[in-house]
Amino acid sequence: MTMDVHVRELRYFVAVAEELHFTRAAERLYVSQPALSKQVRALERQLGVELFRRDRHGVALTDAGTALLPHARRVLADWAEGAAAVESARAAQRSTLVVGMSTSPVRGGLLPAIRSRFTAAHPEAVVRLRQVNWEDPTAGLADGAADVAFVWLPLPGQDRFAWTVVAEEPLLVALPETHPLAGRAEIDFADLLDEPFLALPESTGPLRDYWLALDARDGRPARIGAEIASTEETYEALAAGLGVCLVAEGNVPLLTLGGVTARPVRGVTPSRYVLAWRREDERRPLVRAYAEACRRVTERA
Repeated sequence: MTMDVHVRELRYFVAVAEELHFTRAAERLYVSQPALSKQVRALERQLGVELFRRDRHGVALTDAGTALLPHARRVLADWAEGAAAVESARAAQRSTLVVGMSTSPVRGGLLPAIRSRFTAAHPEAVVRLRQVNWEDPTAGLADGAADVAFVWLPLPGQDRFAWTVVAEEPLLVALPETHPLAGRAEIDFADLLDEPFLALPESTGPLRDYWLALDARDGRPARIGAEIASTEETYEALAAGLGVCLVAEGNVPLLTLGGVTARPVRGVTPSRYVLAWRREDERRPLVRAYAEACRRVTERA
């Protein structure tokens, strides 16, 4: 006996079993009576047994058909429940927006303002925040774990993404309060060339190069004091004197805790913090709506 039975065949069998009439069952299923009879015959061949007794008096279940009926009904019920669960998951996915970030955008209440504007336009949508460490500079966009993400430019594989600029900010250098340069009001990047720098993981590619300011070193390699993958690791490395690091103006409060200070730097390119998304998702309604909310909020800032 083969077990390769299709749900459709079971559905046809149950309809005939309940109607005990092929024409009425065909009408109920919106199929032709010959097509229905053909499918029932195919099921009987697969099972190697007759399910219905057909004669001039009508249609009746055989013992085998009677035995199969409750199991067929249970399979169809389970299948319907499974299909409903899948549809529910799909609906939840369509109405859920995952926002990735590696550094919280602590810029004048930016995140709550975007969320408020977005949910006012889409009250049915669920916004889920996903915090990642700095080993993934795309904050979940590259592997599809996030729908949109607050990230720093440049991004690896940048052509895959579109974005709207959240903030363009000057860079400061974070360093221990006891550092010889900490007493200056402003520091030339040339005076930092021999300093050990805290570096992002190598997996971040061009973003690591940016925060090491390789374009301002005239070909001189950066000295790496330690690798860091989170704000907490960065602060601990700074406080321990393992190196200095460049930091965007908006993120200075995250690092200038006890024992660490920051000073403006001359000679480096300003940072760009953006909300990014995959180009292939530009037409998704929730992605477009969140990007628009972000634009409106940053325009007013």
